[in-house]
Amino acid sequence: MEKMRLLKLSVPVTLAAGLLVGCGGAEEDAAAESTSSVSGEVLIDGSSTVQPIMEAVTYMYNQENPEVETVLNTSGTGGGFERFTAGETDFSNASRPIAEDEVALAEENGIDYTELELAYDGLSVVMSQQNDFVDELSVEQLREIFLADSDAETWSDINPEWPDEEIVIFSPGHDSGTFDYFNEVILEEQPMKDGENVTLSEDDNTLVTGIQGNPYAIGYFGYAYYEANQDSLKVLGISQDGGEAVKPNPETIQDGTYTPLSRPLFTYVNNEALKNKPQVADFTIFTLENAGEAASQVGYVALPEEEYQKQLDEVKSIIGEEAE
Repeated sequence: MEKMRLLKLSVPVTLAAGLLVGCGGAEEDAAAESTSSVSGEVLIDGSSTVQPIMEAVTYMYNQENPEVETVLNTSGTGGGFERFTAGETDFSNASRPIAEDEVALAEENGIDYTELELAYDGLSVVMSQQNDFVDELSVEQLREIFLADSDAETWSDINPEWPDEEIVIFSPGHDSGTFDYFNEVILEEQPMKDGENVTLSEDDNTLVTGIQGNPYAIGYFGYAYYEANQDSLKVLGISQDGGEAVKPNPETIQDGTYTPLSRPLFTYVNNEALKNKPQVADFTIFTLENAGEAASQVGYVALPEEEYQKQLDEVKSIIGEEAE
């Protein structure tokens, strides 16, 4: 991926600058490890939450492998799986595990795959820095704000001490794994509000932009998108069952105290491509060798090193099946 393409990731403009300044060491390490000369195309689609990690990985990879064209799209977790299970892509980035109906579709189409865990994320509930009355919410209050059957329309409906101003919601779209996760652990599979005060988008950049300038707006997305925009956004502490409110940060995400909104992030690789396309095999190995560094660079939390090594061993054994 060329330099300008990395900079197009508008949420992490800060992130891109950090990568260009800070990932030289990672690129040098990658150069030492990457000795193969490969070419061809690697097709990637899926989650916008996972995109910053893969942007960083593809940028570093293409510094050492300029003959490989990495095509990175973001149609959401669900949209990515739709293409992946049809055999149209080599990788499908996902902010949730593959669903049963998607597994069935992959089997029907003869698509064998391997799940790879890349990092931990803390799904972050955010408001504008212009907001001066909300610092934390309970899971119960989140349900009042977001559920379709809630009568709460203004912030004073949530707390009478808050302004009598309409609640404006920004949410990932229904093809998003982030929406699926929020729907499962917060909304408990009940319908979310819709209407003129609700904006849905598969593009987290759209959500960030909408929330930044409105003190009465609220939304949620991956932690990296908050961290890259913390000068204009504030992240809320979340409490559950009467406990203390906890904000997401690398420590609370990794140790599990940021609950119930901590989660793993994935990419899925097509095993046929892994075994028969040298560029896909090379890129997969590179990804696992550098995902921890990339995750930390863009604001997510790296897995323990032994978890990457375990997955690397599995991938190498799959690649070796072809030669055997």
